[in-house]
Amino acid sequence: MYAVVSTGGKQYRVSEGDRLRVEKLTAEVGETVELGPVRLLARDEGLVVDPEQLSSARVVAEVTDQGRRKKIRVFKYKRRKNYRRTYGHRQSFTEVLVKEIKC
Repeated sequence: MYAVVSTGGKQYRVSEGDRLRVEKLTAEVGETVELGPVRLLARDEGLVVDPEQLSSARVVAEVTDQGRRKKIRVFKYKRRKNYRRTYGHRQSFTEVLVKEIKC
């Protein structure tokens, strides 16, 4: 069984036991969070995409880590104008372990 959930403006396909890094959530390490809303649910009987049936579906996960990703360099350049700018960015993330999918 798997589910597709939306969090942080992105959609993720999750199964029980999966570890994934999502956009930063306001939760401490060790806390239980609920990811949602659930967009799709795949069971043995088939796919569930009806919004009325999915309104009761929940994905429960435990926060395992809070951190920041690897730094990326952004370099701007305009030829023949002596214009060069470099700056970096590190995106914050929350790593979660999917405990169960309730339907």
